[in-house]
Amino acid sequence: MPAAREDLRDFLRGEPDCILVEVTGAVGSTPRDTDAWMLVSKSRSFSTIGGGQLEYMAIDQARRALRQSQSVATMSIPLGPEIGQCCGGRVGLSFTAVTSELADELIARADDEIAQRPHVYVFGAGHVGDALALALSLAPLRTILVDTREDELAASRASGVETCLTAMPEAIVRNAPAGSAFVILTHDHALDFLIAMEALRRDDAAYVGMIGSKTKRATFRNWLSREVGRPELLDRLVCPIGGTAIKDKRPAVIAMLAAAEIMVAVLSFGAGAISGKHKLKADE
Repeated sequence: MPAAREDLRDFLRGEPDCILVEVTGAVGSTPRDTDAWMLVSKSRSFSTIGGGQLEYMAIDQARRALRQSQSVATMSIPLGPEIGQCCGGRVGLSFTAVTSELADELIARADDEIAQRPHVYVFGAGHVGDALALALSLAPLRTILVDTREDELAASRASGVETCLTAMPEAIVRNAPAGSAFVILTHDHALDFLIAMEALRRDDAAYVGMIGSKTKRATFRNWLSREVGRPELLDRLVCPIGGTAIKDKRPAVIAMLAAAEIMVAVLSFGAGAISGKHKLKADE
């Protein structure tokens, strides 16, 4: 997923004279936590610390420091009516002039964050698959659009999303890292079933979803029973993707509903894995 890396590199190349603003403290109700940061130059900014009046104040302070060649080490801002932002908490900010060494550190930090993002494999680059990849491209995920058809991948509108052309999509499932999500919407029901079976065999998948209907789900259950002898695997399958509350078959609508569903699944899975590791260490 090169886009986020290149965006940061492009900003730093174009705006070498800038200030790093970091959230160092967040007490009570605040727009962002202490993982938030932004870069501010005399005319542009990159990323966000939460928007609103808080961010306007931070940008103003950073640009004043740039104009006057002065440092603004820290700020502590109450988010009350006096600044027109009624979150009610308090945010601590630090301001650091960006040197070449700090720029390298920021790039390395961004690369590390991107490398740790959950993988989402979208199998099928048709109308719904492409719309889903496009929706997921905005999320902090590593999204890979997989298809057996080169022309479909070439026509994808999802910039910043990786593509994978393969004759054996099921092999992609076997080699995916733990905590991955698998979304199956190919042009072939038999291929859907094969990929879904591989994904459901993995106990470490964060999400396995397949586009379809009640009839397709029933057919898949029969296929699992006949070919694999494990119809209980179906209990872990989300089908149809995106839920059934909204009866709308337009690709963009299905994609948005499924994207939200996938985000909840992968973030919940990651949080569970982290808490599990912490518990293990405590027990030890």
